[in-house]
Amino acid sequence: QVQLLDSGGGLVQPGGSLTLSCAASGFTLKNYAIGWFRQAPGKEREGVSCISPDDSTTLYHKDVRGRFTMSRDNAKNTMTLRMNNLKPEDTAIYYCAAERVWGSTCPHEYQYWGQGTQVTVSS
Repeated sequence: QVQLLDSGGGLVQPGGSLTLSCAASGFTLKNYAIGWFRQAPGKEREGVSCISPDDSTTLYHKDVRGRFTMSRDNAKNTMTLRMNNLKPEDTAIYYCAAERVWGSTCPHEYQYWGQGTQVTVSS
């Protein structure tokens, strides 16, 4: 069965840190562009970050650049989003995703999606 399972969400205070993980099964992440998305209530889904299949390119949305770090671990077939200095506006459901096709920037469409994990930043 081909799937992505994202996890690690929870409640954290502003300024705190949280790490999200995404485990792939049934396929090899090494061959895919990977990305993280988030969707807050009443807002459209937005891209957070992505990495090219060969790891030559890592891109971040301007709102998270410098605070979030995305990576992959090919040995574990997983991907990680490390979030630091969290803000209330980071509150959203976060999704991991994978896509075979890479151009020169983050893909607009992804083949596989995780089910989402809730991140709530509140005091």
